[in-house]
Amino acid sequence: MNYIFHSNPTLKPSTFMLTLKRFHSILSHTSFSDSNSINHKISFFLSTQNLTLQSLLTYHALIITSGNSHNVFIASKLISHYASSLKGPTFSAKVFGSVHDKDTFLWNSIIKAHFSNGGCSDSLNLFFQMRVAGFVPNHFTLPMVVASCADLCLHSLVLKNGIGCSEVVKSLLLSMYSKCGTPLEAYFLFSEVMSKDLLSWMSVISVYSRFGLMDECLSLFWEMQIAGIVPDEIVISCIFHGFGNSLCVYSGKAFHGLSIRRNYLFGEIVHNAMLFMYCKFGLLNLAEKLFRGRLEWTKESCNSMISGYYKIGHNAKCIDLFREMQCLGIEANSESLVTVISSCCQLGATHLGRSLHCYSIKSSIDKTISVSNSLIDMYGKNSHLTIAWRIFFRAQRDIVTWNTMISSYIHNANFAEAIALFDEMLSENLNPNSATLVMVLSACSHLASLEKGEKVHLYIMERGLEINVSLATALVDMYAKCGKLEQSRELFDSMREKDVVSWNVMISSYGMHGHAKSAIDIFRDMEHSHVQPNQLTFLALLSACNHSGLVEEGKYLFNRMQKTYGLKPDLKHYACMVDLLGRSGNLQDAETLVLSMPISPDGGVWGSLLSACIKHHEYDMGVRVAKHAIESDPDNDGYYIMLTNMYSSSGRWDEAENVRRMMKERGVDKGAGWSGLKVAMVSPGLVLLSDLLMFATLIWFTRPDQYSNIKWRRKLTSKGSYRDILLPFLQTRKNEIKQRESMRSEV
Repeated sequence: MNYIFHSNPTLKPSTFMLTLKRFHSILSHTSFSDSNSINHKISFFLSTQNLTLQSLLTYHALIITSGNSHNVFIASKLISHYASSLKGPTFSAKVFGSVHDKDTFLWNSIIKAHFSNGGCSDSLNLFFQMRVAGFVPNHFTLPMVVASCADLCLHSLVLKNGIGCSEVVKSLLLSMYSKCGTPLEAYFLFSEVMSKDLLSWMSVISVYSRFGLMDECLSLFWEMQIAGIVPDEIVISCIFHGFGNSLCVYSGKAFHGLSIRRNYLFGEIVHNAMLFMYCKFGLLNLAEKLFRGRLEWTKESCNSMISGYYKIGHNAKCIDLFREMQCLGIEANSESLVTVISSCCQLGATHLGRSLHCYSIKSSIDKTISVSNSLIDMYGKNSHLTIAWRIFFRAQRDIVTWNTMISSYIHNANFAEAIALFDEMLSENLNPNSATLVMVLSACSHLASLEKGEKVHLYIMERGLEINVSLATALVDMYAKCGKLEQSRELFDSMREKDVVSWNVMISSYGMHGHAKSAIDIFRDMEHSHVQPNQLTFLALLSACNHSGLVEEGKYLFNRMQKTYGLKPDLKHYACMVDLLGRSGNLQDAETLVLSMPISPDGGVWGSLLSACIKHHEYDMGVRVAKHAIESDPDNDGYYIMLTNMYSSSGRWDEAENVRRMMKERGVDKGAGWSGLKVAMVSPGLVLLSDLLMFATLIWFTRPDQYSNIKWRRKLTSKGSYRDILLPFLQTRKNEIKQRESMRSEV
């Protein structure tokens, strides 16, 4: 880091030189052996000067040239002054490292330098280094470490060294346990404190409130008042936060009334805590009444309200309140900005999200990890992957940052990029969490990449990672979609705990492979395990019956869904049932089901029935159904084409021409057919222009309804390796096109 040094503004140059001469005189005329004398004089001199960084560096240089740089007392003073002058412990660490014979006093100085500048983890690391070096901490060391680092091993060290009897140490340990969120240990220490002050009561109450343990929290609250301690606004706010965390609506309202009667509602902190409570309850009307009732809004109250709006899905109100804050000149913090950006992501308001991005840059909070993560998520979920990648590339990353970028790729169906980013994450020696692994396994499932999925599974086993329900379910899904149904079932059976998602995945896996009866057997096992099925469960079952043609079983499950479990079928369930009935030739039953639907059928439902009519050559019903389908989805070119084909097959050429004319009038264009072609290990130097034209021709002429299930996987090392494959295929397609053209000319 480059520093620009300036002279002390409070001293004129001549005065500064005189002061410097005095300091040099102290160093020159004091015997080094007379350590107490030089320590006292230098300490007095440094403490009486208004030191800037430049003057401190000058004094430090004189100390070095005079041979006093290894003096522990002087070094500790320099460490303290550097920490306060630079607002950081960088130079302090250099001074500490230059001293060879360190003592506990010097260790305390460097720990304090880091602690006073917010370096809690660095303070803890230095404390452990101090212990490894064989130094015993004293009563000055432990209060700093306990206050900055929430590590439970420190308490045992206090007891081991026999310095746990101090009331100050006990109070600080109580504060530490309150921040750790361990109620039992906090209460034990609380009972050990002889003279309990307001801070002690507040610490133990805050622990119970964080966990929502309101019986214990209120009991301590009444005991505190019996002991003669008057609660302040922080204690009252802890109580309200506790009610919010426990979701005790009626008790929270009752305490609000008690607070009004006893005049506890003083201060902004209590007001914000009540806002938090009512937002957690989902009672936005009461929260808004409290919020709007204040004559003056503060940053904290606005932020609480924004968070409340977002948690219950009122994204538009969240954005509107943020705009009001800006109009009133109220500055938003990073947490509020993250919330508003997430609201823009949910609403798809990318333009507003860009404005918030600019606002974060102007406010110098765009480098905050949480803000960067929310921006990556917003751009990624709205298909702006290039911008999302730029932010990701420049951002300071944590595990959430990596997960957000991987999720963005998966959301946009860029599964290969998601897996590549996961590999890059591992190459940087970062440890993925269960959410990362679930997403990567999902990408492997979509690509049917068994090899990569097995590598991820092996990584999990080699690292001894805990396989929770979500991760185990992702493995089951991956193996099933990659064709390893037996291995998928083995993993499913080995799961100790299964939720409804796990059962749904196994049911859909059997249905996907055409084993409808096995899917129904899994459903029966699910019922015996007392796991409540949901709508997705029955959708997977109906889909399995549809693929296997089990009409009666499908009818039974469709009725049981409604009568036994009280689940209302949605459009997907009806479309699946209509398709099941239609494929089996029960067209009348299918039409009756559509007409009796309690919800308006969409194009998908009518389209399923229309396809069945064409399959069974029921053109009269098909024409009637096609008109409903076009009315439901007027932009779908497929319905117009199917209606035209039915008119043409029935010899009703005028009606067919009218449909074509209607397509033109409505601006509906027939989409070109396309098909995916997966090519593996292509050598760029071996692909010629003629070869690329052949690939383009293949993609243009291939119809997706006939060839979408074909997966080309060839090692292309020469022209002949794929020319022999493509040329016969293209010739066949050209012959089919010629035959169709000749048939049309004959008509």
